[in-house]
Amino acid sequence: MQTTPSTTPYLSTSEMSAELRRPVLWLTITREDRRNAMSHGVLAAMAQAIGTAQNDRSVRAIVITGVGTKAFCAGADLQSTNAFTTDYSEPHGHLAQLLRVAKASTVPLIARVNGACMAGGMGLMSMCDMAVAASHAVFGLPEVKVGVFPAQVLSVLQHLIPRRKLAEMCLTGEPLTSAQALEYNLVNYVSDEGSDVDAKLQWLLDRLLDKSPAAIRRGIYTMKKAEAMAFEESMAFTESQIALFTLTEDAREGQKAFQEKRKPVWQGQ
Repeated sequence: MQTTPSTTPYLSTSEMSAELRRPVLWLTITREDRRNAMSHGVLAAMAQAIGTAQNDRSVRAIVITGVGTKAFCAGADLQSTNAFTTDYSEPHGHLAQLLRVAKASTVPLIARVNGACMAGGMGLMSMCDMAVAASHAVFGLPEVKVGVFPAQVLSVLQHLIPRRKLAEMCLTGEPLTSAQALEYNLVNYVSDEGSDVDAKLQWLLDRLLDKSPAAIRRGIYTMKKAEAMAFEESMAFTESQIALFTLTEDAREGQKAFQEKRKPVWQGQ
């Protein structure tokens, strides 16, 4: 993918780079010496970037990753004296706020798991809609080894992995291999080319970026809302949503292109 030089609202910090490789926004944790552990600055910058992307129609997908090949994200920075919070009077923590922003995102989030994905890093991976992993990546919830528990991570992880395997990971702190992560549906794909995860990531992006932006944007909204609903509530919600889908310009163009046996030209509206 080629980077298109432009003035954008996505600002890099000393701990996280935000690079717009149109139409994909790359958010990369740049704390390699700390195994890309999360700082409060990283969490705040990532939340801000994802939030800003919601109003930027030029962004079709967001890739979240870490620099280097050793670690995607090792979780909270335990070398910090305030690893988990900076203000106990504040009810909303930085990780929780990031998970809320990700949950509300209608831009697809894709985790590029380039190495160890541990503790809070599992939260970053799980908050994404899809994930691609390098074959050497490992996945774990080792919080019990330092006297805490992956409480916030459970909010985004608990529906991705079988309940008993989740309990084992939380209670023993022992990690999974990339092959096991694929088996337990934690990731969509594991790279076939060793540590090089980018070929599989690009393959997945290519399959997404040629589809209707409007359908994807409204579709992610529909999926996220419906998953928390009971059956009848979900049916009432989705039967109205499908009517709205058909009113978009992309839906009209898609059907016209199908009838005319040509590729659609999406307007994203």
